[in-house]
Amino acid sequence: MSSPFQGIFLPLTTPFEGDEVAIGQFADNIRRYNAYQPAGYLVLGTTGESVSLTDGESLRLVASARAASPGRPLLAGTGRESTRATVEFSKAAAAEGADAVLVRPPVFFRSALDRPALEHFFRRVADESAAPVLLYNIPSHTGTDLDSGLVRALLKHPNVAGVKDSSGSLALLGEVAPHLEARHTFLMGAGSVLLPGLLLGARGGILALADAAPAQCIALYNLFRDGRLDEALGLQRGLTALDKTLVRTWGVAGLKHALDLLGFHGGLPREPLRPIGEEAKAALAGQLREMGLLR
Repeated sequence: MSSPFQGIFLPLTTPFEGDEVAIGQFADNIRRYNAYQPAGYLVLGTTGESVSLTDGESLRLVASARAASPGRPLLAGTGRESTRATVEFSKAAAAEGADAVLVRPPVFFRSALDRPALEHFFRRVADESAAPVLLYNIPSHTGTDLDSGLVRALLKHPNVAGVKDSSGSLALLGEVAPHLEARHTFLMGAGSVLLPGLLLGARGGILALADAAPAQCIALYNLFRDGRLDEALGLQRGLTALDKTLVRTWGVAGLKHALDLLGFHGGLPREPLRPIGEEAKAALAGQLREMGLLR
């Protein structure tokens, strides 16, 4: 059976009203995104400021996303600092409608987490999770770069469905792609390498860039799938520049401001993150205009 997790997934941001999660605005964003027909959504990812949310807030977001996107695959980030907490929250997210869970490695005791410890962690989660598990490699935030040997070993587990790689590198994909089965997926987490990743065997992407440029990212994927590589390359060049400034330079705060400019509910990030400054806002608006995203 082929993986149901293919194509372009949108990692949803979390709007706030004051310091409270704005569930209504969150659902409004999803309903607007539905018109672009993405492959599915990720809630509680890095882009969603998951580490700044309580478990109660997080489960409300999963339930809201499920209600606003019926029939579309829904992923939920469930990584916690202990194996037990990750298992319990993965079960809770699945009960609220998540079709798969995205699990990062623990970070606080990372110096003590060698490869056997990480393998044990992910295997325990996969053993006990009610939903399929996607391994989340994001070394810029976790300080841990999942190596290809570990990933290949974990992919043999029947409840490990694939990988999201936000390293920005193609090295892991290049070493893992030959070992992917039809039931597996490998999703790029960096818009700057979407097309190269697809050419190497990735099955799609979970892209913060796609929150601001959903039509363009989905079009690139469709062009690749249809074999129209010259057109896909033209799109990739423009998206690479936007990804560098929007995602890599300004991060969540910049992306949320871009969503405000584009008519979505962006708003401010939750503290301790701070909004971007006026100079950055002007530069961002200019780049969105250059890309034809903002008039």
